[in-house]
Amino acid sequence: MEKIFNNTENAFALKSDSELERAYFLFKMIANEPLVKIGTAVTNFAIKAYLPVEGLIRATVFDHFCGGVNEKDCLPVVEKMFSKGVCCVLDYSVEGKEEEVQFDAAYQKTIDLIKFSKNNPALPFSVFKPTGFGRIALYDKVGAGKALTKAEEAEWQKVIVRFDGVCKLAHELGVAVLIDAEESWMQDAADALVEEMMKKYNKDKAIVYNTLQLYRRDRLEYLKKLHERAKREGIFVGMKLVRGAYMEKEGDRAKEKGYATPICASKKATDENYNLGLAYMIENIGTMHLFAGTHNEESSYFLMELMQKSGLKNNDPRIWFGQLYGMSDHISYNLAAHGYNVAKYLPFGPVRDVMPYLIRRAEENTSVAGQTTRELSLLTQEKKRRRL
Repeated sequence: MEKIFNNTENAFALKSDSELERAYFLFKMIANEPLVKIGTAVTNFAIKAYLPVEGLIRATVFDHFCGGVNEKDCLPVVEKMFSKGVCCVLDYSVEGKEEEVQFDAAYQKTIDLIKFSKNNPALPFSVFKPTGFGRIALYDKVGAGKALTKAEEAEWQKVIVRFDGVCKLAHELGVAVLIDAEESWMQDAADALVEEMMKKYNKDKAIVYNTLQLYRRDRLEYLKKLHERAKREGIFVGMKLVRGAYMEKEGDRAKEKGYATPICASKKATDENYNLGLAYMIENIGTMHLFAGTHNEESSYFLMELMQKSGLKNNDPRIWFGQLYGMSDHISYNLAAHGYNVAKYLPFGPVRDVMPYLIRRAEENTSVAGQTTRELSLLTQEKKRRRL
C-alpha cells in the first residue's frame, strides 16, 4: 500500500501561512502538559467569572478546533473543505446539560441540523450524543434493569420520542445519523435504543449508525452478535468505529466500584481490537455500513488494504473515514485526494458552551502518546516546504 500521509502540501492546502503558524503555536502549547493543566484551570475560572476572554479564545483554540458559533457560521468552512473533497459532520458540541428544557433544545437543534444538511453533499451525516437527550443516571438505571419511578418512566419515554423523532426525520430526508458512544455504564440502554431505531429505519440501507468504542474488551463480540440479529431481522447495521474517549473516567469508576475495568489491557490490544472490527465489517460489507473514526495512520492504511483486497472502490458509499476538525489533516486531505470518502466532525456552538469540548480536545492531545508530536512534525515539514 502506497504511503500517502506524508504529503503536507495536500494536508495543509487550505491553511494560510498565518493559520499554519497558529496551529504550530497551539500544538506547541498542548505538548506541555503542566501548561495545559494551568491553562485549563485559568480558562474555566475566566469563563465562570464572566471575564472578557471570548475574543482571545475565539481567535486561537476555538477557530482551530471549531467551525463557528452556529451552523450558518460554519458554511464557509464547510464549503472550503468540500472544495478539497472533504465532507463535514456538523457537531453541536454543547455538553453536560441535565435539564429537560436543555434536552428539548438539543433535540430541536439536531432536527434543525438534519434539515440544514438535506440535499447538501458536503453534509452527508448528522450526529448527536445520547446524553444530549437524557440524563446519564437514567440511562444507567434503564441499562441495569432497575425499576423506574413513574416520573422516571415518563422521562425515559421522552428520551425514546427524541431518538425516534431524529431517526425518523433522518430517514425521510436521507441524512444518515451518527449516534455517539459514551461511558460504559450508560451504554447498554443507549445500545438497545439505537438497535430499535435500526430495526425501524435501516431496512433499505444504513441511516442510523451506532458507535463502538473498541478500547472496550467486549465491543467486538457485541458487534458480531448485533450483526447476527440484524441479518435475522433483514436490516443493515450502520456503525462508527472509534478507539474511545473516556479511559481515565472508566478506570477511576471501576476502581471506586470494585469491578474489572472494561478497557483493554494495553494500547496494542486496543489497536488489534480496532483493526479486527474493521476487518469484520469489510468482510460483511454487504449488510454493514462503516464509518471509521480514527486518527491512526496504521489503521487507516489497514482499512485501505482491506478495501483493495476485497475489490472495493475507494469511494464505495458504504465506507467512510472520519477525523476531527483541527486534527490529522494529513490523513483526511490525503485520503480525499485519493478518492476516499472522508468526513470531519466540525464542532460548533457558543464559545462559552463549547469550552468543555475544547478542554477535552486539549487534554486528549496531551495524553495520547505521539499525537501532538506528529502534528508538530507535519506542521514543521510544511513550514519548511513553503520556505523553499
